[in-house]
Amino acid sequence: MQFYDHAGLAALGSRLRRLADMITRDSEAIYKLYDVSLDPRWFPVFYMLSVKKEAAITELAKDIGQSHPSVSQVVREMTKAGLATTTKSPEDSRITLVVLSEAGQALLPKLTPQIDDVDQAVAALLAKAGVNFWQDIEAVEDELAQDSLLTRVRALRKEREGKTITLIDYTQDYQEAFQQLNLEWIKDHWEPEEADLKVLRDPQKTILDPGGCLLLALQGPHLQGACALLKMEDKSYELAKMAVFKHARGKGIGLLLGRAILEKAKQKGAKRVYLESNTALQPALHLYRKLGFRQIANRPSPYNRCNVQMELFLEHFARL
Repeated sequence: MQFYDHAGLAALGSRLRRLADMITRDSEAIYKLYDVSLDPRWFPVFYMLSVKKEAAITELAKDIGQSHPSVSQVVREMTKAGLATTTKSPEDSRITLVVLSEAGQALLPKLTPQIDDVDQAVAALLAKAGVNFWQDIEAVEDELAQDSLLTRVRALRKEREGKTITLIDYTQDYQEAFQQLNLEWIKDHWEPEEADLKVLRDPQKTILDPGGCLLLALQGPHLQGACALLKMEDKSYELAKMAVFKHARGKGIGLLLGRAILEKAKQKGAKRVYLESNTALQPALHLYRKLGFRQIANRPSPYNRCNVQMELFLEHFARL
């Protein structure tokens, strides 16, 4: 048990598999004890058929919380063993109905006392252990139905890695990396346009000198992402050149940059922030909507690839 002591809750799946293995080994012996020729894996399907008399495979899968393919496999095995039969629904030939065969029905008188005895034995076991394990399992399952373990781990990973990201104002030392960053995502979908190259070759002249700003996201000394704010007409700015290197995506860098650049806009007295994008960039559009941007009618754009335009009035922006 040393592994579980060291690994802790990260070994939950392994610990539950160990518990399931212990119960499964005893289950096979218990079936033999009651002279019931039933594979323990078949029990959920067999039991629901004994209750419902007839059920579709989809219905059975929903009842026992297993996938349609796994229930189909169990039904095939039970049918091969002579414990079940299948027919097509007279109303819909796509639906397979399952019933217990005569041999399956014949097992019920032996299985009923087995179920009663096992139920009492498990109740006594849990009482002696001092846990309400059944309700606890339901509570955990309900939580996982709301947010999977993968979702929870991904969020924590993003939060942890986000703490290693530092946001700084642009310096000339990062001009080459900034250019490479933007050319990477542009070339994934299009060819760079002259308007791109003009900005990327000289951010100081095209972004900063006219009154904008450029934020860089660093991990250590290495550039991971960037976002610019371009001065437009009075009290309006354009969010532009937001990008994150492929290897750094999934760490929440885009959201960090988006929030920070909008705060910069507020500090500059901006009332409105505008942006241009493309429907091919769905993750970016999702981020913009999360920040509060809303799509607007098209206006003239220097970019041929632009087919989405959005804006945000900063009185509606609250730091998330």
